[in-house]
Amino acid sequence: MPFDAAALVELGRRVLEIEASAVRGAGARLDDGFARAVQLLANASGRVIVSGVGKSGLIARKLAATFTSTGTAATFLHPVDSLHGDLGLVGRSDVAILLSKSGESEDMFGLAGSLQRMGVPIIAITGAKQSTLARVAAVALDGAVAEEACPHDLAPTTSTTVALALGDALAVALLQVKGFRREDFAALHPGGTLGRKLLLRVRDVMVHPGHVLGPAATMRQAVASLAHDRGLALVVENGRLAGVLTTGDLTRMAERDPGFLERPVGTVMTRTPKTAAPDELAAAAVGTMERHGVIALPVLDEAGALVGAVHLHDLMRAGAV
Repeated sequence: MPFDAAALVELGRRVLEIEASAVRGAGARLDDGFARAVQLLANASGRVIVSGVGKSGLIARKLAATFTSTGTAATFLHPVDSLHGDLGLVGRSDVAILLSKSGESEDMFGLAGSLQRMGVPIIAITGAKQSTLARVAAVALDGAVAEEACPHDLAPTTSTTVALALGDALAVALLQVKGFRREDFAALHPGGTLGRKLLLRVRDVMVHPGHVLGPAATMRQAVASLAHDRGLALVVENGRLAGVLTTGDLTRMAERDPGFLERPVGTVMTRTPKTAAPDELAAAAVGTMERHGVIALPVLDEAGALVGAVHLHDLMRAGAV
C-alpha cells in the first residue's frame, strides 16, 4: 500500500507533542509530595523496591536500573512473584516505588498490603490520585494524563512516558541530595566509554619532559626538540617552565626572518602558555586545547614544577575525546 510521508511525519509529531505536553503538565502539578518522596528515599538505609505490572512493570525495571547506576541500590520486584516467595528480598529498611496508571490493579494490592505490614513506606506513581494505591501510599505522585498517544486511547504510551519522567526526576533529585558525583558515576560504569572519560586523569596520559631548552638556546636547536616532542618544545629556566615553543611559532618565524635559526628561543616562545595539572580530568585538558586551539599542554604540579606534557593524540587514543 502507498504511504503518505507527510502524513506519517505529522502523526509522529502528534505523538511527541501529546507526550511532551503530558510531561509538562506533570511538572506543573509537582508539589511538596515530591520533596517528601525524595526525603523518604534519602533516609532509607535499605534498597529501593520498584514494581509495576505490564507496561508499568517495564518502566519500573528501567527505573530500578537508573537508581542503581546513580548510587542507590534498587531492584525490580514483580508484584505477583512477591506473593510466591520473592517478598523475601524486601527488608524493613527498604522503600518502595509502585507504578500503576489506574491505581486499582489487583495484582498490586497483595504486594502493597505486604509492604504495609512490614512498615515499608510506599511511593505511588499513579494517574489517579484518589485510587486505592494512592490512599495506601505514604506519598502519591500525580501521573495523570489527558489521553494516550494511541489513537484509540488504549495502549499505554503517554502514561508510561510520564511515569518514567517522574521516576527519573526522583532519581536525579536523590543523587543530588546524596552528593553523587561524576566520579562516582564513572566508578559504577568502569567498562563504558563515559566511565573511561570520567576516570581518566592527565597523569595517566602525559609523557615526561623530553628535550627541554633554555631561553638562550637557538631556534636551530629547537627544531630537534619540536621534532622529538611532537610539535611542543618546553623552555625551562632555573628549574621552572619559562615558556613553550610550537611548530606554528617555527613556521611563522621562518616566513618573517630568513636568519631565524640563530635567534634565541626566549625571544620567540610563549611565556604564559596554557597548562594542565596531573590530577586534572583528561576531558578537561581536551576542553582547554579546544578552546585555545593548541594540540599539547605542559603539565605542572601543585608547586608549579614541570612534570610532563600531554598531547591531544594521546588523549584521543586513551578515549578522553
